[in-house]
Amino acid sequence: MQNNAPLPERVLIIAAHPDDIEFTCAATVAKWTDGGSQAYLVLATSGDKGTKDRSLSPHRLAEIREAESLASAEVLDISDVIFLRKLDGEVEADLAFRNQLSALIRSFAPDVLLTHDPWRRYQIHPDHRAVGTAAVDAVVTARDHLYVPEQLAAGLEPHHVSHVFLFSTDSPDHLEDVSDFMDKKLEALGCHASQVGQVADWRDRVTLWAEQTGELIGVQYAEAFKHLELR
Repeated sequence: MQNNAPLPERVLIIAAHPDDIEFTCAATVAKWTDGGSQAYLVLATSGDKGTKDRSLSPHRLAEIREAESLASAEVLDISDVIFLRKLDGEVEADLAFRNQLSALIRSFAPDVLLTHDPWRRYQIHPDHRAVGTAAVDAVVTARDHLYVPEQLAAGLEPHHVSHVFLFSTDSPDHLEDVSDFMDKKLEALGCHASQVGQVADWRDRVTLWAEQTGELIGVQYAEAFKHLELR
């Protein structure tokens, strides 16, 4: 079991919804940005269906959740947030989406990419599966010049991502010690009041998960990933 990755220079995070990274990898992101990494976040949807409040329209909910994401990004020192504004629950891992993500990978040129584990068993949320699949596929598309020649013509040079870390995995082989950054994770997640505001013990739950992961490597708190090293 690996732990504590070398500090990346540039990190691209591709997630399905606002609050996905806060539950899964926010402390790791905070650790890296605190160390000097530049981090960028791509959100496929704005979470326009993620509520039980029937008084909220999808448009208004998306506005709220985008504002929450921007507040969280400030806590985590994420340099930019890109909202693709696909419909919540309707993301498809098709060629168009793959190419869209490929262009973003070429543009931001990360050495590390963070995204959902598309191979997680019994993952029922279609957006998580689709985003993880499209993001991993886009790593291949972004690295070779003969893919999507119009991107090359537009000045987007091929880019090789060296490391992919898949969060929300059931096959972790990398545990990142985030003992000094749990406060940032909780602060960032707290920005998503539309999601956690009605859950009285959310801080205890999230802290317990990190404690249980940390026990595996003898630290106070940790976050778990599947690590793909690409040569």
